[in-house]
Amino acid sequence: MSRFTAEVRVTPRPGLLDPEGKAIQHALDSLGYDGIEELRVGRLIQVEMTAESEDEARARAEEMCRKLLANPVTEDFQVQVQPADPEEEEG
Repeated sequence: MSRFTAEVRVTPRPGLLDPEGKAIQHALDSLGYDGIEELRVGRLIQVEMTAESEDEARARAEEMCRKLLANPVTEDFQVQVQPADPEEEEG
C-alpha cells in the first residue's frame, strides 16, 4: 500500500445561488475592489489515505464526494491525487 493525498475542490454549480460568494463580492466592492463580475465560494478538502494505486485513491475520493463531501444536486467537485510527501511522514 502507498500513501496518497487527494485534494477535493467542491464548488457551487454554475447558475445556482451562492449567498456567501455574493456577500464577499459586495464586501470587496465596498472596500474599493471594483470590477469583480462574479465571485463563488467553495471548499478545499485534503484527504490523506493509503491505497494500492493512484487510480484506486482517486476512485475512493470520488466515491467519498458522491456519498458525503459534495451535494450532487447543488455542487460540482474535482479530485486531484498525488503521492503523499515522504518528508511529511518522517516529521
